[in-house]
Amino acid sequence: MIKTLSKVRKYAAAALISAAALFSFTGCSSSGLNMSSLMSGAGKAVQAMTISDSQIQGYVKEYVAYSDKQNKVAPANSPYTVRLNKLTQGLTSVDGVPLNFKVYLTDEINAFACADGSVRVYSGLMDRMTDDEVLGVIGHEIGHVAHKDTKNAFKNSLLTSALLDGVASTGSTAAALTQSQLGKLGESLVNAKFSQKQESNADDYGYDFLKGNGKNPWAMAMAFQKLGSMEGTQSASGLSQMFSSHPSTPKRISHIVDRCHKDGIAAPAGCTLK
Repeated sequence: MIKTLSKVRKYAAAALISAAALFSFTGCSSSGLNMSSLMSGAGKAVQAMTISDSQIQGYVKEYVAYSDKQNKVAPANSPYTVRLNKLTQGLTSVDGVPLNFKVYLTDEINAFACADGSVRVYSGLMDRMTDDEVLGVIGHEIGHVAHKDTKNAFKNSLLTSALLDGVASTGSTAAALTQSQLGKLGESLVNAKFSQKQESNADDYGYDFLKGNGKNPWAMAMAFQKLGSMEGTQSASGLSQMFSSHPSTPKRISHIVDRCHKDGIAAPAGCTLK
């Protein structure tokens, strides 16, 4: 799912349509639909909405383990891992959620953070970004975790027919997911559609994240600038499109630049933004 984000959107859209159809037709007694099946699905949907945080964490951890097996993870002695560990030194948790970082070795430009605190950065992103720019992207992704965006997106994904069966659990123990369900789960996590407000709040979190860690927040605007220039390229099919969707990349850059000016922070050497 990570390497085929265009397909992810199709699957996610289809899943949402299926979920909408499920609830639209439940009340149509003359439709000829299997009402017991629909009611069962509705019951699972209710269970999905009331799933506990511990169950969510269990499902996400299960997916992250699956994702790490599906991708080539940089070993501990890799220059990418050494660099990422140095960048994230001291970043141990967010709102009580422990953070862990790994690099996926791929030319693609992407990064994501999950509700369990797992952060995955693609080597293609690291190749094209300065240290502070990479950290700005990480800060943005962690912002979605801190604001519970990723957790809520996961809950919403449980309303899809592909995942509802995986919610059948007893007590506080989540049921094991099949490989197909893990794939669908990964699609929802990596390709979650956040609102303009959620994206803006994550941008502000990334800004404060850089500033709070003694880094120049101009790097975040510079990262957006690079992503915008790469939009449409095959390698940037994931992150650049995500970052340019809500709101537009120029507006996001302008917002960060305005904050830098208000805080009296000077742009670093080589920055072309004003």
